[in-house]
Amino acid sequence: MKVLDGVLGFAIGDSLGVPVEFVSREDLLLNPVLDMEEYGTHNQVKGTWSDDTSMVIATMDSIINNKKIDYEKIMDNFCLWYSGKKFNPHDVVFDIGITTSTSINNYVNGKDINSCGCSGYYDNGNGSLMRILPLSYYFMENNFSDEEMILIVNKVSSLTHAHPISCLGSYLYTRFIMFLLSGMSVKDSYLSLGKLDLSMYDLDTVIVYKRFLEGELCNLSVDKIKSSGFVVSTLEASIWCNLTSSSYSEVVLKAVNLGDDTDTVGALAGAVAGITYGVLSIPKNWLDSLVKKDYLEDLSSSFEEVICKYKVKVKE
Repeated sequence: MKVLDGVLGFAIGDSLGVPVEFVSREDLLLNPVLDMEEYGTHNQVKGTWSDDTSMVIATMDSIINNKKIDYEKIMDNFCLWYSGKKFNPHDVVFDIGITTSTSINNYVNGKDINSCGCSGYYDNGNGSLMRILPLSYYFMENNFSDEEMILIVNKVSSLTHAHPISCLGSYLYTRFIMFLLSGMSVKDSYLSLGKLDLSMYDLDTVIVYKRFLEGELCNLSVDKIKSSGFVVSTLEASIWCNLTSSSYSEVVLKAVNLGDDTDTVGALAGAVAGITYGVLSIPKNWLDSLVKKDYLEDLSSSFEEVICKYKVKVKE
């Protein structure tokens, strides 16, 4: 299932990006990230991961403990994380997006699970895309139709990011990882996305992903790749780094040195590269510096066992 490869690949990419989050591409060209660093933007020690990894493991923990996808239980875990009680590298939240925090506060203040997420156009940050990885593994162990997978991804995304653009971005990344897990190459996995039936999404939403779905990333130069927090840009950047690289290290360093939303692009690109090249391809000194590595390893093992043994269901 390669759960460990994806999760550690994700967390390492996240940790490489944390010290330089929001640093411009121009500044990183002058002083590129070449190794695991510390302090910087968030003043964190080396190997510290961010909200990206926290929300992935909060999702995994909910599935492990409930033996099913329970939307309220996932949101309860997000609340525990937000309060600093669980799922953080150092028991304190040092990074959270506005849309995510607003949605969690909506839920805490009594909004229904189906309406707590933000749904405006300007709520299309990458906050649901960055935590959707566990669903790819879950879907691989269950025989769902495309329609059922879309509905589940949409609902998980909509816990915080309910606009169709965010939902579609999360679905595309989920299916990309699934193609990869099935044995396809990075390029074939990417090109397969253009063949998906996306008729459940409105045309205006699909058009936003036009160049992505038409396979154009394969031929784009770095100056055509944005690395902002906009969900479309983040998705494109993370896949582009894998299409244009040939090792785990090259992928994640390229991702981080794009600048701007370095932790999320690094994390999403890192998960793909971890699955592609395997956890043994990650530099040992990076793994050794990763905060709570043993915890992430144990969590990955438990998650894989649960989704394989119990064929996790969904609470409607």
